[in-house]
Amino acid sequence: MIAVEVGDRTYALANVGGTFHAIDNNCQHMGGPLAKGILRGKQLICPWHAWSWDVTSGRNIAPGVSWRAFRVPVRVLPNGEIQLPVI
Repeated sequence: MIAVEVGDRTYALANVGGTFHAIDNNCQHMGGPLAKGILRGKQLICPWHAWSWDVTSGRNIAPGVSWRAFRVPVRVLPNGEIQLPVI
């Protein structure tokens, strides 16, 4: 998992089983840097307060919490280059 800057935004880019996913790098709870967290399968755990996010959907995993992390589509070109849209 790495942090990538695209335009004015920073995303946490994660590889889950060979498929890349990009979500906002700032945890919605208190702004923790998600790319510095732990990735377990598709679950991304924030390094600051252990809030968990599903990188494939952006959903928060905590019971009763309906927050979603902002996601963008990831495109992998035949040459292996990874592209994210500028938003």
